Amino acid sequence: MLTKILIANRGEIACRVIRTARKLGYRTVAVYSQADANAPHVSLADEAVCIGPAAASESYLKVDALLDAARRTGANAIHPGYGFLSENAGFAQACADAGVTFIGPSPEAIRVMGDKAGAKKEMIKAGVPTAPGYLGADQNDDTLIAEAKRLGYPLLVKAVSGGGGRGMRLVHQDSELAQAITSARREAQSAFGDGTLMLERLVENGRHIEIQVFADGHGNAVYIGERDCTAQRRRQKVIEESPSPVVSPALRKAMGDSAVLAAKSINYCGAGTIEYIVDQELNYYFLEMNTRLQVEHPVTEMISGFDLVEWQLRVADGQPLPVTQDQITYTGHAIEARLYAEDPYTGFAPQTGPIAWWRPAAALYDGVRIDDGIREGGEVSPHYDPMVAKLIVHGRDRADAIRRLIATLDDAPLLGLKNNARFLRDLVDHQRFRAGTMTTTLIDQWQTDGEALLNKPQAPEDAWLLAAALFAARQAGGQAPARTLRADSVTAYDLPLVHEGERRTLRTRPDANGVVHVQPSPTEAAKALRLIDQGADIRGGLVRYELNGVQRKVLAVQLGTDLHLVIDAATFVFTEASPWPDQNAAQDPSRALAPVAGTVAQVLVKPGDTVAEGQQLLSIEAMKMEMWLTAQAAGTVKAVHAKVGDQVQAKALLIDIELETNKD
Repeated sequence: MLTKILIANRGEIACRVIRTARKLGYRTVAVYSQADANAPHVSLADEAVCIGPAAASESYLKVDALLDAARRTGANAIHPGYGFLSENAGFAQACADAGVTFIGPSPEAIRVMGDKAGAKKEMIKAGVPTAPGYLGADQNDDTLIAEAKRLGYPLLVKAVSGGGGRGMRLVHQDSELAQAITSARREAQSAFGDGTLMLERLVENGRHIEIQVFADGHGNAVYIGERDCTAQRRRQKVIEESPSPVVSPALRKAMGDSAVLAAKSINYCGAGTIEYIVDQELNYYFLEMNTRLQVEHPVTEMISGFDLVEWQLRVADGQPLPVTQDQITYTGHAIEARLYAEDPYTGFAPQTGPIAWWRPAAALYDGVRIDDGIREGGEVSPHYDPMVAKLIVHGRDRADAIRRLIATLDDAPLLGLKNNARFLRDLVDHQRFRAGTMTTTLIDQWQTDGEALLNKPQAPEDAWLLAAALFAARQAGGQAPARTLRADSVTAYDLPLVHEGERRTLRTRPDANGVVHVQPSPTEAAKALRLIDQGADIRGGLVRYELNGVQRKVLAVQLGTDLHLVIDAATFVFTEASPWPDQNAAQDPSRALAPVAGTVAQVLVKPGDTVAEGQQLLSIEAMKMEMWLTAQAAGTVKAVHAKVGDQVQAKALLIDIELETNKD
């Protein structure tokens, strides 16, 4: 009998498991690294134990530390969440050996399905359709290259262990193959301790459809509909929905029956997901089985009414499934959007830093759920996944769900670091998404083709006017830090504002009753903007203003000298320009700086090497991504200030280059 549950994870999934465990009356134990000492999951649990330094390999991946935490707190069950050790057969076995219930499938089931090549072989034997590929034990590069040429392009180089897109590379031609094998093997070894690879022929213009399966220890197994996870970037899911816009009832039953067959063929017990790739003719092929709860499980919960974590706990406690297949029904449509700390407009580069504003309660209307593991005043570090929250909505139909998700993204902004909220908003409103014609590679194609969706949104004219009015009104009232010295008697003045490198000078004149007259340029007439409500928080909040006879509401937050305006899920940052030049504003191509905080993965140059503009210098691994630092100009490497394995901060100086133009 389960009594106390330790959650061997962090972030939003740890919080989510704790809430359901508490609902069922279980006591909970959180574990945390030193970097997560103030994380929400720590305070949410009944007890918490620090298990090591920030690096996951020294904390969340330390089996001994996790089992010791369970022993010290008296926890007799461990929920692994997803990621980290959730699909580690050795961890499941270690729990069993220690007399602790592992809330998941058996070690043998994890072992069978954790080896993606072995899993495909098992599915072939069970009669489940699979995509063509190479599953051999010979890992010699020459063998992999020969097999790749036999299969043809495009294809995927995939790690046989782990998941989440790590150790996976898409290859379109021979010239890309050798580097893909090297980088996929290195990433897989680092992430999963196993660099074994497989090859899989890519189904072009395919859709990623997965089936939620659940089995108990009494021989029962069911499927709970499908999830469409086709909207991806770099093999990482961005949007998930249920039901899929392309799956008919007949196809759902066929895929569901195959998924149950797959689970039963390995005596599976617990929550699992069978992932398929579906081609344009709606033929489906087995990709892999995730032997854990999925990030996107909430959309299944929303349309079915089931709490899948509750099912996990009950099944782990020896109880049978609560329903049979014919008792499972679905209502409406659900969509989940993953909020990532990344910049979609610079190649989805991961972002780190403090969380200055996060108040999701403002968006929690009926049919809206937000799963998060962050709090205002906390920080996003480079040590873990860039996903910080999930916004899940439920509607009567797909159009309802899309409209509700757009509103939720508008109402729950994250400020302090760049994120993908506006990109998500634009994506679900895109004609390809609305039409249900996305493919797994479409977003990556858009990056190459320059799709407007991936262009940074420009601040509308009203944003400039409102920013000027707020700066003028708040400085007049002493509410904001003034960067210039103005006498109190000055009632009208030129206000220089900067946004994303663009500088404008607006003539402002505060008047009575909250009215500020703003002249956008010397050739334009001034406009009267009335500030009705400037927000209740000392830094700002929801501002209500009137312009041209129309009242609007905009979130306006003052962070230091910067004013953040949130409009349609996009954040526009305005600063009053300083009269003194910024010595650090200009980029110096002789100094190669770290693009993000992370770990140095590769160093390709040494002092004395000549480099060309655009040449790769070194790579940094951060938040499950590998970012390359390239030379901004031709020259000779003078010094290299980092080596493989070093932890570096964003903007740290890594390489000095003597530019060709500076040579005698």
